[in-house]
Amino acid sequence: MASATNDRRDELELDKPNSARVYDYLIGGKLNYAIDRHFADRVMAQLPNVRDICLLNRYWLRRVVRFGIEQGIRQFLDIGSGMPTVGHVHEVAQKADPTARVLYVDNEPIAVAHSEIVLQGNDRAVMLDADGEQPEEISDHPVTRRLLNLDEPMMVIIAAFVHFIPDERRPKALIDRYRNLIAPGSYLALSSDTGDQQSDEVLQAIELYNKTVSPLHLRSRDELAELMAGFDLVDPGIVFTPEWRPTNPADVGENPERASILAVVGRKP
Repeated sequence: MASATNDRRDELELDKPNSARVYDYLIGGKLNYAIDRHFADRVMAQLPNVRDICLLNRYWLRRVVRFGIEQGIRQFLDIGSGMPTVGHVHEVAQKADPTARVLYVDNEPIAVAHSEIVLQGNDRAVMLDADGEQPEEISDHPVTRRLLNLDEPMMVIIAAFVHFIPDERRPKALIDRYRNLIAPGSYLALSSDTGDQQSDEVLQAIELYNKTVSPLHLRSRDELAELMAGFDLVDPGIVFTPEWRPTNPADVGENPERASILAVVGRKP
């Protein structure tokens, strides 16, 4: 894999928990530090099923990629991709079709560095060190232009990302910008933490995040519907992650709202 990054080791912030590394720890990864684990342990003490919440989002992501492949999509743009883990987008897509191309975008230095290691030798999967809130810079980057054809349909994945974007940074305008960049027939897959149907223990756990450098901004169904304006929503619409096209209906469970994350996929007409 050709490197698409600069050396940013001096930018590592190891004196505060990082949301990408915390998420990595919660889904069983090893790309995290003591301060991330300490914070995650505090969250788990408040919300014992938080690991399940993160894993259900990851399982949804894998189903989304398989859905994209079934629709004929062969190029994927994963915004805020985070740490490389088993069953990441390129593994799912390229297992179905080795010619599938995946561009990961993140600017967390450890996620970028480890992704480069994991993707070494895979010319059809690249990590781009860039800000997911700057879609035009991403689309104009030489790495993007080499790997993806913006004139052909693709799937843009924005998983567990918009809940870190406050209203003043205009998440709706951001999604609109991505929609304007992609070709008709493309898909957008979006997931976000929500306060809809959530218990007090969930909301209290979220308060812990609000004291970090990455506070959460919960998105309701109505807010996600607004973000997805301009896309034709794919059935079953905006639902909790285990409810989105489960492999087995039994996987949904009796209380899908315990997943705490809403998910949706839309197609650009």
